[in-house]
Amino acid sequence: MRLILFLLFFVSTFTFAQDQQKPAQRDPYLKAPVTNAPQQTKPEDKIKIIHADFVKKDPAKYDGNQYLQGNVKIENQGSILTADEVILYSEENFVKAIGNTKLQNTDGSVITAGEMEYDGNTQKGVARKNVVLTDPKQTIRTEILYYDKLSNLAYFNTGGTISDGQNVMYTKSATYFLDTKLIDFVGNVKIDTPDYIIEGPNINQNQNTKVAEFFGPTTITNRVNPKNYIYTERGTYKMNSKEAYLNKNSRIHYNDKILTGDDLYFNQLTGFGTGTGNVTLDDPKEKRYVKGGYGEIFQKKDSSMITKSPYAVKILEKDSIYFAAEKIISYQKPDETDVTKKKSFLRAFRKGRFYKSNAQGRADSIAFNETDGIMHMYTAPILWSGEKQVTGDKIEAYFNSTTEDLDSLKVIGNAFAISKVDSLNLKDEFNQVKGKLMTVYYEKSEVKETKVIGNAQSISYADDFNEKTKENERIGITLTSCGIIDAMFENRVLQIVSCNIGANSDTYPMSKIEPSKRKFADFNWNTKDRIRKWQDILVDTPGYEEIKYEADNKLYDSAKEAIDKEKAKEEAKKPKRVRK
Repeated sequence: MRLILFLLFFVSTFTFAQDQQKPAQRDPYLKAPVTNAPQQTKPEDKIKIIHADFVKKDPAKYDGNQYLQGNVKIENQGSILTADEVILYSEENFVKAIGNTKLQNTDGSVITAGEMEYDGNTQKGVARKNVVLTDPKQTIRTEILYYDKLSNLAYFNTGGTISDGQNVMYTKSATYFLDTKLIDFVGNVKIDTPDYIIEGPNINQNQNTKVAEFFGPTTITNRVNPKNYIYTERGTYKMNSKEAYLNKNSRIHYNDKILTGDDLYFNQLTGFGTGTGNVTLDDPKEKRYVKGGYGEIFQKKDSSMITKSPYAVKILEKDSIYFAAEKIISYQKPDETDVTKKKSFLRAFRKGRFYKSNAQGRADSIAFNETDGIMHMYTAPILWSGEKQVTGDKIEAYFNSTTEDLDSLKVIGNAFAISKVDSLNLKDEFNQVKGKLMTVYYEKSEVKETKVIGNAQSISYADDFNEKTKENERIGITLTSCGIIDAMFENRVLQIVSCNIGANSDTYPMSKIEPSKRKFADFNWNTKDRIRKWQDILVDTPGYEEIKYEADNKLYDSAKEAIDKEKAKEEAKKPKRVRK
């Protein structure tokens, strides 16, 4: 019976081949290079019929071309095509398959569809209707799929999905290179992973290495927390290790913060990221940003570090604060009194500087509690406010979070406060207070009161108001020393309110106090390094020219000259001894 069926099949095939056939109406993708005229085909390249329940030819059907029905199975170049029905254009070495079509390729890939067209000469094909391409790496689903066995690629542009078992990719157009397992997405690509959603207009992804490349505006969004996402216009993403390398107009959004830079790196598993070149870490919630040449972020610790000429700006409603150092660290930690809230901190290490219109300072390191408005200055700190200067071993500055003004200072160890007696002139006159511990209270950015504890000493210029001339007249200079000094500033004039424990206070007229006693031995008024505008923090020191003050010693010099003359007269009156 099989022999009879084979002979009938062979005879019918030979007879059909003698008949004149109309060319196949092909998809444009499968058009022959010149015309649809019969092509010269090698015998080994011919499409071979392996099985069919029925072989038919009807002039009224399929333009008179031979067609096969029932469990059809044909072969070409090692690939097996099965279908319910196949129209065979034998002279063109071309087929159209209809119903439950399946193409099994030698590389292990399988294509199933509602219908297919296949050209045995070019080894190109088109699959339509519920197309599914599967291979060991993924599954492609679309409505129309174009494939090329010689180039070993598949392509669709009518929208589709690509799944690898874990991730699902949605795109309008994609080309899949079956040998390299590279997918080239074009147009509104979306990749769904268990943890992230990747979206962009042009993405290449290698299914072997699981590496995606981005060529256009692309986002990688955290599925659990959509506020945490990555944006780039050129970059590479390792999907297994969740590492992103970003090279153009890139941003990393995390914990309500934004990291930008020329080149960025971020590991979404560890939460560690780096930025190189024009780095900015913006914290809109904290109203603060940090800039520098290099930066590192630690998402899980909610901390960051910026180096290479970094500076930070804390944006306040009335008066912002600027910081600079060799290294700036910012971080957040739970409030000890309420763990549901966080406090923000900023630290400037090595050659720390800060600027605020009503206070400026320098220290080896500065720690700022942004939430509470408390600043700690360590190692050789110096703070200026108006024409006043404070130094010590350590300075703590307290800012009013409402008014944004400096409320008070606490100076610990070798505290020394200096204020210009009259800031409108260049006279060498300075009020000075020093001791072990000092607290300075401010009112509207002006020093109001100073308390000094431990070896307290002061040098203050004393004036008295003349009712006749309506002007202040200099009385002299008061030297005070005691255990505790409480001093008030009224109209910028230092007045000792109290002096307790071993009090010793004397006022000397200007003619009686020598210039060397008008300043303490460690007097250190610094105008060279003073920060006068925010840009001054960008350098180690602005290097201003030291201000030269004019000493007013006329009264003392005149008195000394008079005393010297009297001494000379007395000496002249003494009898001279003559040696015989």
